[in-house]
Amino acid sequence: MENQMFDSADMFRAFQPHRDKAIVLVTGTCGRDWRAISEDEKRDLSLQGAMGQTNAAALGFALAQPNEKVVLFDSEGSLQMNMGILGTIAGMKPENFVHFLMDNEVYATTGGQPTPNAGNINFAGMAREAGYASTFSFDNLEEFADSIEQVMQAKGPVFVAMKMTPKVENEPIGRRVRSPQRGRAETIKVMQEELSISIA
Repeated sequence: MENQMFDSADMFRAFQPHRDKAIVLVTGTCGRDWRAISEDEKRDLSLQGAMGQTNAAALGFALAQPNEKVVLFDSEGSLQMNMGILGTIAGMKPENFVHFLMDNEVYATTGGQPTPNAGNINFAGMAREAGYASTFSFDNLEEFADSIEQVMQAKGPVFVAMKMTPKVENEPIGRRVRSPQRGRAETIKVMQEELSISIA
C-alpha cells in the first residue's frame, strides 16, 4: 500500500500563519514553493545546493541565535547523507529549533529515483530515539493544519516528518526554468541587518 502524501505548497500555506518571526531555512524541490508564500523574506534562508549539510547549518544558526525561533524544512535525501546529525541535534538540545522533514521518497531534482529504502523509514521514530524533545508525523494536510500550532509551541528540538507529493524534474538542468533568487551576499547582508548582527 502506497503512503499518503500532501502538497508542499499547501503545507507552507498552512504553516505561514503560525510562523510568527521565525527564521525559516528551506531546501529541496519542495522547498522552492516557500518563497512565493513567505510573508517575511528578510527572515528566510535558501539552502538549495547544500544537500547533506542543510541540517548542520540550521543547527549552527539555532545555536548562534538562541533567542530566535529557527525552522528548517529539510529533505529526506539530504538527511540521509548526514544521519548522524540527529544525535548531534538531540545532544545540543536547541530549544528554539524546529526540524521539518519533507519526505517525498525520491531524488526529485535528478529525475525521481527512489531514495534508499524509500517509504519504509520511520524518520520521526529515529529522531525520537535519538533524543529530540518532541516528534510528529503527518501524511495528510488536515492533520498537519490542525497540529501546526502545537508543533510551533513545543519546546525544541522538535522533529516533524511529512510525506510530500514529489515534484520530479526531468528536463536537463540547463533547460530548467528557475525563478529569480536573492544572491548570497544580499541574503547575508539583509539577515545581518534584520538580526542586528555586527561583523568586526
